[in-house]
Amino acid sequence: MSAIPLTTSGAERLQKELHRLKTIERPEIINAISEARAQGDLSENAEYDAARERQAFVEGRIKELEGTLSNAQIIDPAALDVEGRAVFGATVEIEDLESGERVTYQIVGDVEADIRANRISVSSPVARALIGKSEGDVVAVQAPAGVREYEVLGVSYI
Repeated sequence: MSAIPLTTSGAERLQKELHRLKTIERPEIINAISEARAQGDLSENAEYDAARERQAFVEGRIKELEGTLSNAQIIDPAALDVEGRAVFGATVEIEDLESGERVTYQIVGDVEADIRANRISVSSPVARALIGKSEGDVVAVQAPAGVREYEVLGVSYI
């Protein structure tokens, strides 16, 4: 399996989730299964079935997180010598030249991308266009509605 790029904050979030699943969720599910078993007939026990489904989900997520973290390549953009260019982990403020709308994105790995938190995947069209660009550069991004142009207003490495 190839290396999975993660920011330092992304790796911390995944480690916290893994810890929560192992120390809180897993014991709660084990208790729920024990209580459901104590009620008798398991063939018609909805609580037992629900607990087993939840257990399967949690165990799958634990396995997924452990795999991701074991193959993670943690990248700290502040430690790189990039001279103000947009790179993996950088936070980039851009302005849509047509609408004037400003937005700030952090360029992150696929597993930590979350558009609601303004974290975009390094493999997204916007991130690919921004990589290597500096403040003042204009980039063209092929979007479903056509080509959009953005000006890079700032690059930071938080």
